[in-house]
Amino acid sequence: MSANTSAELYTPAMLEATDTALTAYEEEVRSLGEASDERILAAVERVVEQLNIIDAEHGAFCTIEREELCEYVDQVLTEQDIDVSGLLARQDMEELTERWRDW
Repeated sequence: MSANTSAELYTPAMLEATDTALTAYEEEVRSLGEASDERILAAVERVVEQLNIIDAEHGAFCTIEREELCEYVDQVLTEQDIDVSGLLARQDMEELTERWRDW
């Protein structure tokens, strides 16, 4: 039995779905402005749930990609001057994606 190749794991459909989910997240975060924790977490929840669906359909997110996706979620917020550490502390969370992430 051979291991899956990158081409088998990262199909065009999987890559397109991931790009679409991340682009929508970026756009939503940019539009938040001075948002409440609830609105910020709602944006995080939406992208994580979309990524859950993508992973369930394509089974493609391995450990490295999972870590990179979590870092990316934080990075997008940080780039919009959202204090991720403060948000985590206020919400008693260790990482932003933990409440919703299946992958």
